[in-house]
Amino acid sequence: MIKVAITGNIASGKSEVQKILEAEGYKVLDTDKAGHEILNCKEIRDAFKDYDVFEASGEISRDKLGKLIFANPDLKLKLEGMSHPKIAEQILSFFEKNKEEKLVFVGIPLVFETKMEYLFNKILLIYTDDTIRKQRLIERSGYSEEYAEVRMRCQLSQDAKRDLADYSIVNNKSKKDLELEVYKFLESV
Repeated sequence: MIKVAITGNIASGKSEVQKILEAEGYKVLDTDKAGHEILNCKEIRDAFKDYDVFEASGEISRDKLGKLIFANPDLKLKLEGMSHPKIAEQILSFFEKNKEEKLVFVGIPLVFETKMEYLFNKILLIYTDDTIRKQRLIERSGYSEEYAEVRMRCQLSQDAKRDLADYSIVNNKSKKDLELEVYKFLESV
C-alpha cells in the first residue's frame, strides 16, 4: 500500500483534491473532519470548560475555539498536545481498515508541523498563492483581512513545505486545471 499525505496551508484547495480523488474511487481520510469530531471528547471539553468556546447546545464551537487558540499560543499547544495523538491513531486505523488498497490518501494540513510525515510514503503539497488563499478565507469563512492573515501565519510557510514535499500541485487556476494536475500526480505514483 502506498500512503499519500495531502497537505497544504489553509485555503489551498486540499478539500477539492480530496473530492477529486474520492470521485476516482480512492479511499481518503480527512483529518480536519476527524479533528472536529475529536474536539468534543471529554479530555478537550474538560480542558476548555472555563473558556467561552461552547455553543448553546453544549458542543465546542470550532469558530470560538479557533479565535481563542490563535490568540493564545499556550492554549494552542495544549489543544494540539491532546488532539494530535488522537489524529495519529485515526490515521493508523484508516490504514489498517484499507490495507487491501494499493493507494490511499490522508488529508493532513499539518503533516510537517505535527512531525507525522513518517506515517507516509509520499507527501503531496497543494500550493496556492497567498493572495488567493487570503481572498478565499475572507469570502468562504467571513474572516476579516487581519484574522485571515493570523490564520495563514500559524502554519509553516508554503515554500518550506514545498522543499519538504515529494510532489507539488500549484492551485492558482480553475477547478478543471486542478483536476488535470491531480491526474498527472496519479500517473506518477
